[in-house]
Amino acid sequence: MEMDLNAQVKKACFLQRLKDFPSKLKDGVTKRIKHVQKFGKDDPRRIIHSIKVGLSLTLVSMLYYVRPLYNSFGVSGMWAILTVVVVSEFTVGGTLSKGLNRAFATLIAGALGVGAVHLARLCGHKGEPIVLGILVFSLGSAVTFSRFFPRIKQRYDYGALIFILTFSMVAVSGYRTDEILVIAYQRLSTILIGGTICILVSIFVFPVWAGEDLHKLVANNIIKLANSLEGFEGEYFPSSEKTSKETNSSVREYKSILTSESTEDTLTNLARWEPGHGRFRLRHPWTKYFKIAGLVRQCAIHFEVLNGCVLSDAKAPPDFISKIQEPCSIMSREAGEALKDIAKSIKTMSRYHVCVNTHIKNSKNAIENLRLALKLSFPETDKDLLEIIPGVTMASTLIYIVNYVEKISEAVEELSVLAHFKETLDPKLSPELGQHHLLHKGTVKPVLEGDNEEECNNSPHVVIANHNEQPPTVNENNVNLGAEKTTVVVV
Repeated sequence: MEMDLNAQVKKACFLQRLKDFPSKLKDGVTKRIKHVQKFGKDDPRRIIHSIKVGLSLTLVSMLYYVRPLYNSFGVSGMWAILTVVVVSEFTVGGTLSKGLNRAFATLIAGALGVGAVHLARLCGHKGEPIVLGILVFSLGSAVTFSRFFPRIKQRYDYGALIFILTFSMVAVSGYRTDEILVIAYQRLSTILIGGTICILVSIFVFPVWAGEDLHKLVANNIIKLANSLEGFEGEYFPSSEKTSKETNSSVREYKSILTSESTEDTLTNLARWEPGHGRFRLRHPWTKYFKIAGLVRQCAIHFEVLNGCVLSDAKAPPDFISKIQEPCSIMSREAGEALKDIAKSIKTMSRYHVCVNTHIKNSKNAIENLRLALKLSFPETDKDLLEIIPGVTMASTLIYIVNYVEKISEAVEELSVLAHFKETLDPKLSPELGQHHLLHKGTVKPVLEGDNEEECNNSPHVVIANHNEQPPTVNENNVNLGAEKTTVVVV
C-alpha cells in the first residue's frame, strides 16, 4: 500500500514537471534572448565586428568558389580562410598587429625553410634528415627563447609563433616532396590575400580604433577620480545639498580604475600599430597615455584609504573635524575641479593649463591652511592625540592625492606638447583676460555748451573716455578712435 502511494506521488511529480516544461523552456529562451540583446546594446560595435568577420570569410571563400582562382591556388586556399579566422580582431590595431606579424613571419620563415631544404639536399640522402633536424631544432629553440624577451613578447609574440610553425612545416614537408617552391608560393600567396582582406575590411568598414578607446578610457578614469573626490566630501562632511545615496554611489567610482591596467597596456600596444586617423596623427605619443594611466591608478589607490576613513567607525571628535573641514573641503573640491579640467583637456585635445594650475594652487593654499589648523589644534595629552588620528589620516591622504593630481597635470601637459593640443584659455580664471572687460584708465568730463564755467556745470551731458589696451567693442553711442584705442561715450 505504501509503495503504491510513493509510486503515485512520483508519477504526479513527473507529470507536473512535464506540464511545466514548456513554460520553463519559454522563460529560459526569453531570458537568453534578452541577455543577448542587452549585450549587443551595451556595445553595438560587437555586432558590427561579427558582421565584418563574416564578410571577410565570404570574400576569401571566392578562392574556392571561383574556378580560375581554385585552379591557381588549389587546396592552399584553405590557408586564406584560416588566416581570416586567426587575424580578425576587434580593433584595427589588433588586426594590423596579427596581420603584419603573420605576413612577415610567413615570408621570412618560408624563405628560410626553402633554403634549409636545398642546403640539406647538398648533404646527400642520408645526411638530409640530419641537417633538417638540426636546423629545425636550432631555429625552433632560438625563436622560442626570444619570445621571453619583454619587447618581443609585447609586440611580436604572434609573429614568432607563426615563424616556428611555418619554418617547421616547410622544412619537414620539403623532405618528402620535390615541389617545395610551388607549395611555398601558394601558401604565402593565400596567406597574404587573407591578411590583406582582413586589414582592408577592418580599416574601411566601420573601423574600431584602439587608440581612440585608450584616449576615452584614460579621460573617463580621471573623471571617475573627480567624482569620487566629490562623493568623499559629501560622505565625510555630510550636508543637505547631496543625499547620502548620491554620494555613496559616486565615492566608489574609483574601484574600476584599480583593475584597468591590463586593458590599458593592451590598448597602448595595439594603438602603436595603427595609422593616423581622425584627431590622432601618425606616431601619436600613445605611451604617454599609459604613463598617465599609471599615475591615475596610483592616485586611485589612495582613495582606498579615504574609503576606509568613510566606512570606519573610529571618527575624530566633531570639534576637531569642524576645524579641518574647510581646508579639507577646499582641497577635495579644487583637486576634483582640476581633475575635471584635465579630463576635458584630454577629451577635447585642448590645453587648459591655466585653469588646472589655478585649481592646484588653490589646493596647495588649502594645504597650508590645514597645516596651520593642525598646529593650532595640537592635543595636549596622548589620549587626545589618539582620538584625532583618524582625522589626521584622512587629511594626510588628501594631501597625497593633491600631489598626485599635480603629477597627472604635468604628465598631461607633456602629452599636450607632444600631441600638439590646441591652446584654450578660460577668461573666468585668467586675470589678464578678465581685466579687459572692465572700464579702466578712463576720464569723465562734462560737455561744454557755453563759454563760462556755470554753463559747463549745468550741462546734462558728460564724456566718458576709456583708454583700453584691447580694441573696444563699438556700441551705437561709442566712437572708435582706431589707433588711439580710446572709447568715447557721450551721456
